[in-house]
Amino acid sequence: MIVLPDHHHAEAKRKAVRQGVSLSEYIRRLVARDLEQDTCSTDPSAIFGLFDSGGSRIADGKQAMISEAIDKQFEAKGI
Repeated sequence: MIVLPDHHHAEAKRKAVRQGVSLSEYIRRLVARDLEQDTCSTDPSAIFGLFDSGGSRIADGKQAMISEAIDKQFEAKGI
């Protein structure tokens, strides 16, 4: 048995009715969806290759860009 606060129980029943399912089915779906999310989120390969850098090579020149930004800050302060 699962005990919910009255306001959660009432809202869950309303949502189940709107979806045309029983309260039990609504809760089963929520649990299944939550458990699926946990298994999917542990695989880092799921996000590999999702984005295109457009040819950016920012990692190659990171030190130079940081040095340039620091130099500009010093110049702006007259140092």
